[in-house]
Amino acid sequence: MTQPLTLSSLPLFPLHSVLFPGGVLALRVFEVRYLDMVRKCHHAGAPFGVVALTQGHEVRQAGAPEEGFHDIGTLAVIERIDYPQPGLITLLCRGSQRFRITERSHLPHGLWIGNVEQLAADLPVPIPDDLLPTATTLAQVLASLRERDTEAATAIHPTPEQLADCGWVANRWCELLPIPLKLKQQLMELDNPLVRLELVGDVLERTGIAPP
Repeated sequence: MTQPLTLSSLPLFPLHSVLFPGGVLALRVFEVRYLDMVRKCHHAGAPFGVVALTQGHEVRQAGAPEEGFHDIGTLAVIERIDYPQPGLITLLCRGSQRFRITERSHLPHGLWIGNVEQLAADLPVPIPDDLLPTATTLAQVLASLRERDTEAATAIHPTPEQLADCGWVANRWCELLPIPLKLKQQLMELDNPLVRLELVGDVLERTGIAPP
């Protein structure tokens, strides 16, 4: 059995959102701790880790509790970076591989870093016939969002192979659906992409978004 690939001192970005592999995340960065981190990651061509908050806030507040966050997150690769004004950086990132934090520490200026082991990527699993409506409806929704020129949607152009894959379709729905953060985290952590899509299909059927 192969050993998982590990990363040391990975900078972490706790957010009130879950980044899925293959997903797109737009960020506006203005805190000093993250401005410095983003510049260093961009110059080095290195990822940072996005983790979902369990307590605390994305932006530090006086007297607020320290950030708490899940152990499993996703590597974010910077695809585009802009400097619209001093003290502000805008980013477009794409999720790559999931990871599990094995050790974490808080640096004096507020940045979290962690030693992590990368988790196995989803194996390609064809979408069964009874779940094909989840893929066709997703393609329609993404096309509609691209027409509205939303930043994240214009960066997603699904291939036929992606629209036939359980993990990819499930992940995109998880990003789009207005479901609780805790449930999104649980879905992201699932190792079985077919089970993930089945659960997404249940949500779509209950809400009437995709036909049964």
